[in-house]
Amino acid sequence: MRLPRTAHTSRPWRIHEIAADFRVEDVWALPTPGGPDDLARLVRQFTNGDGTNFFSPVPRMLFAVRWKLGKLLGWDKPDAGIGARVPTLRDRLPADLREGPPGPDARAVPFTSVYLTHDEWVAESANRTVHAVMHIGWVPDGADGYRGQMAVLVKPNGLLGAVYMAGIKPFRYLGVYPALLRAIGRKWQASTGEWSAG
Repeated sequence: MRLPRTAHTSRPWRIHEIAADFRVEDVWALPTPGGPDDLARLVRQFTNGDGTNFFSPVPRMLFAVRWKLGKLLGWDKPDAGIGARVPTLRDRLPADLREGPPGPDARAVPFTSVYLTHDEWVAESANRTVHAVMHIGWVPDGADGYRGQMAVLVKPNGLLGAVYMAGIKPFRYLGVYPALLRAIGRKWQASTGEWSAG
């Protein structure tokens, strides 16, 4: 379920002090009911595997088209990424977060972990069009449980980035996010059975 931006901005996340110059693009409730300490399990679900378990054929096709287009137009060259076109957000971390483990990197998508706490995991990606942040938080669900919440924060790179973000918006809302959320829920339910059995 899509949430208002205030579902992210009203919480006392550490990301606010680190990425105040990024715009909150999307916020989603994740179908991942659990207990107060289950964020680490959700992060493992995000970072393990090659992503085929998260995307049905249509989103996979959209991503394949995006990567081909990026290669053709030079959007994803190394000199457009983290540490080249833009510095990593790890450079902005306060000492307590910098000294902690950054958490695992995502293998299925080009996101590098920035930090991991008991209730937040942040990963970043950059290319010629945008510097993006994926924020996964662990929040009370209002019914004595907890669930994941995903926010996407962006800093578009000039006019190219603004046009790019506007152009991909329909594909994100109609093709990518619905399939991603369904897959996250299915995988979470399956792993919950394995978790309780183990």
